[in-house]
Amino acid sequence: MEQLFDVLHGFEVITRPTVFLYMVGGFLTGVLFAAIPGLTGTLAIALLLPVTYTLDISTSLVMCASIFMGGQYGGSITAITVNIPGAPSAVMTAFEGNILMRRGEGANALRQAALASAFGGVIGAIMLMALSPFVAKAALLVQTPGKFSLILFALFVIILSYRAELAKGVIATVLGLMVATIGIDVASPVARQTFGIPRLIEGIDLMAVLIGAFAVNELLSQAGQKYEMHNVFRASGQAIRRREFVPKWSDVRNIGFFNYLKFGVIGYFVGVLPGAGGSSAAFISYAEARRSSSRPAEYGNGSVEGVAAAEGSNNAMCGGSLVPMLSFGIPGDTTSAVILGVLIINGVQPGPHLMSTQFELITPMMAALFISALLIPIVLMLAGSYYLHLVSINKAILFSSIAIVAMTGAYVSTFSAFQMITALIVGVVAYMMRELRYPVVSFLLGFILGPDLEVYFRRSLAINDGDPMIFITSMDSLFFLAMIGVFFYFMVFRQSSDESTPEDGAAYKS
Repeated sequence: MEQLFDVLHGFEVITRPTVFLYMVGGFLTGVLFAAIPGLTGTLAIALLLPVTYTLDISTSLVMCASIFMGGQYGGSITAITVNIPGAPSAVMTAFEGNILMRRGEGANALRQAALASAFGGVIGAIMLMALSPFVAKAALLVQTPGKFSLILFALFVIILSYRAELAKGVIATVLGLMVATIGIDVASPVARQTFGIPRLIEGIDLMAVLIGAFAVNELLSQAGQKYEMHNVFRASGQAIRRREFVPKWSDVRNIGFFNYLKFGVIGYFVGVLPGAGGSSAAFISYAEARRSSSRPAEYGNGSVEGVAAAEGSNNAMCGGSLVPMLSFGIPGDTTSAVILGVLIINGVQPGPHLMSTQFELITPMMAALFISALLIPIVLMLAGSYYLHLVSINKAILFSSIAIVAMTGAYVSTFSAFQMITALIVGVVAYMMRELRYPVVSFLLGFILGPDLEVYFRRSLAINDGDPMIFITSMDSLFFLAMIGVFFYFMVFRQSSDESTPEDGAAYKS
């Protein structure tokens, strides 16, 4: 009962005019940063970190939480409109959403992304408020071997999504894992895979890989096409009317309320596990949606259900990722790591005592997640037509602008010109992979999850004196290994034999 009053106090804090303005401003900032290739919600919080010195702790956390939610949603905008995810968690949204965009169903894709993001964000916020004390204890049950198997599970499900050409999926994933090993060894201060190039000691930055794999890749692909993107839009006959972006009950019926709930729950619990993040949440939710879908043939050809699965899950992850950060001081992802810094700057030490004795201090942040999620479809209704105008802009102007912003983003992420060059190289490689029908998504996932996979693998072996049987004898690890088998059975053997990959190779072009 005491926790309920603390939660109500959190919503009361949000209603204060100044706090509400900071929340709305933070949300719009997060959307803007995530929608610009090369910038992220994490960067937005980091850049605004000095502002928190002038604010009280509750207002600071409210602003950070709203940026977090806005940043998770904002990545879907350019993912759908121009096939460049504004964040890693929007990769699967681009996979399905941009196909819908090119078919003239951009408004439908954006509307479904916003609706699913709102559902997922609300579910994640509610579960954070209600379950955080209990889920924090359950997360402790997933030990090092279990974390390794969880990441391995995420890698397998995305590979299995390309079951018609599993070999190419495996090769792309392994290539991503290999690139992730460049730089300092994850367990010892030893440089590896640097090929005698001193600058490679610092490793390959994620932002450079993201910009190269999507922004540069897309720019090279568009440069080779003879049509104008705005012609694709206008030829569809789709008018830009604000009412097209108003959520409809038919949208909810089309996906199913149970599915929205499932996507949100998956995202929340994946977020609870430290290091999993929005990318893993979106990938796992998408794979589960495809496995259980009554319309599997739509996947890879522009599935609104696929868009909803990815967006609902990665926004629900926001609530889940705050659980280990608040309960144990272990960030669930990079954004919650920055929020952790805000707490420490303000003299608040995360841990079990924070959840039990200072719960009222963090409830405004939880309330901000809830309200920010509700803002998502409202902002779409007001600005959705402008999103679609991205493809009515002259192709040369649009992509030259994206190139400038993307390269600037590659530089400001590390203030290193070397990473800009890296982004260009990765972009060329990704473009070649795309043309040869190798899934760039698998490469990116291998790169993102590779370091954690290696760390947990080596720690697990060290714990058990080098005996790999620890992955079988640990029940948490065994659970995720069993899930790999379950997904392999349903996604390979149970799928109809006549189902094939899209004729236009769309599955390999995201």
